Amino acid sequence: MRAHVSTTALGITAALLALPACSTGDQRPSAARAGTPSDHAQQTAVLSSAALESRLLASSDLGNGYLPKPERPAPHDDVTVLGCPALNNLGGDAATGGTLDFPRKAKTAFTYGNSSSEISEELYSDSAKELSDGVARIFDALTGCPTYRVVSGGTPIDIASQKLPAPTAGGDERWSLLLTFIAGGRSTVVKQTAIRDGNLLLVFSGSPALVDRHLDQALAKVTATH
Repeated sequence: MRAHVSTTALGITAALLALPACSTGDQRPSAARAGTPSDHAQQTAVLSSAALESRLLASSDLGNGYLPKPERPAPHDDVTVLGCPALNNLGGDAATGGTLDFPRKAKTAFTYGNSSSEISEELYSDSAKELSDGVARIFDALTGCPTYRVVSGGTPIDIASQKLPAPTAGGDERWSLLLTFIAGGRSTVVKQTAIRDGNLLLVFSGSPALVDRHLDQALAKVTATH
């Protein structure tokens, strides 16, 4: 059965409305992809949500200063995407969700110190093709729209996206994207990296420095033999 995929990158926008601003400097956001599903990946066992949960990073893995972030209820405001037909075609409802619509999934998030910095980790398991096609649709759509606007619950959010080089970490496929969100005079920069390893998908998002610091650690725990 074909999976219907929600736009993870857009799903961040609702949560960002509650975040303090981060400095953007001269950066403008983006995405990147490498590889295709392999025959080996197609034979990898699909993991349950419970199994994925055990592979998420914990506060003890990250070190001092990291606190679990309570999960907020999913917003139900109407969402409209302006200036990016490819994203709009994925469905307005998709823009309110913070996760991909695969049945086997697990998620966690952390704040760092007293700052506005945070990271979130999402894990999914499905066939290699479903994972690959789903993530590629989102990142390819974002790549084609360097700037666009999302209206969520009547609040306009201007977004700029910039493709980044794929990370050098392992995995069969890799994507990376930098997004700048501007709402109510505040700007927030989010880096989002996705790595598919066989039938496992890691989506790591948040403050760019924290994503870079912990990405390899997250991937190592996801792919470790349990």
